[in-house]
Amino acid sequence: MMGFRGADVSENSQVLRDIKEENPGGVILFDRDMVHKKPVHNIQSPEQLQALTKKLQEAADLPLLIGIDQEGGIIERLKPEYGFPETKSHQHLGERDDLDYTQEQSELIASVLSDAGINLNFAPVVDLAIQPKSSIIAGRERSFGRDAAKVTKHAEAYIHGHRSHRILTCCKHFPGHGSALGDTHAGFVDVSDTWLEEELEPYRALINKDLCQMIMTAHIFNSNWDADNPSTLSEFVLTKMLRDDLGFNGVVISDDMQMRAISDHYSLKDSLKLGLNAGIDMFCFGNNLLPEPVLLSDAIDAVEELISDGEIPLSRIDESVARILELKGNL
Repeated sequence: MMGFRGADVSENSQVLRDIKEENPGGVILFDRDMVHKKPVHNIQSPEQLQALTKKLQEAADLPLLIGIDQEGGIIERLKPEYGFPETKSHQHLGERDDLDYTQEQSELIASVLSDAGINLNFAPVVDLAIQPKSSIIAGRERSFGRDAAKVTKHAEAYIHGHRSHRILTCCKHFPGHGSALGDTHAGFVDVSDTWLEEELEPYRALINKDLCQMIMTAHIFNSNWDADNPSTLSEFVLTKMLRDDLGFNGVVISDDMQMRAISDHYSLKDSLKLGLNAGIDMFCFGNNLLPEPVLLSDAIDAVEELISDGEIPLSRIDESVARILELKGNL
């Protein structure tokens, strides 16, 4: 899943060429260009966004996953200043603690996404607000609360609200980012001494109810799980904990691979090798954090080299493709 620059696309644009020639699984949209500190990236208005997503889908042989972070509140790409409705944060919904209201607000978000031609929302956040001073979760009002049962109930209502408009959802950030004080956008974050077992509870409950279509990984490091690699690149975390212990059979997508917790420590090829062998099905390269974008062709070439060199079994690719195609069947 690739990010790209531009609020409009011509026939000669890189993203359309990539879709036609390289067949990405999807694209991710942003409203701000974080590299050049510009206010407009892919989103200007409802009308412009509809035209953009229509062109992207028309170029694709298979339906694209068109994803966005539209959690609500601070974390929203479709802002009122661009002509979209105001949204409520997860924290606001948790504090109000009215499940009907949470579902109603979720349906509002989902209806806007549907009208815009976006079919995947990277939400709900099911991190627990364990660290109230967290700069990236509680500090940005992204958690429904501290209690796992409460977070689970509101996440369930949120997911149902999206399903009523046929918008795919993605629970995040596995196996729990709410106990972290640091921000993996900025660098290495260690939760070895702060992570709590209860952070898995929302995932366990939602998986058991078949409400997790997709799960996004966290780039956090915990030496109790893996002495060498962060969760996104850890077979113990993604295969043993998520697949074997919790029984998740859906799509595992990485958080943005250009976040510095990954990009400062791993090459493109090494991160793809470790991630695939860990159990990732889809990699997200937002191309909105570093000056140099990752080219889809380079990523594909790296995976093909890893397969031909025997570093990744072809069956690992087949497993992921099957899961992604099953997810797209819900569209």
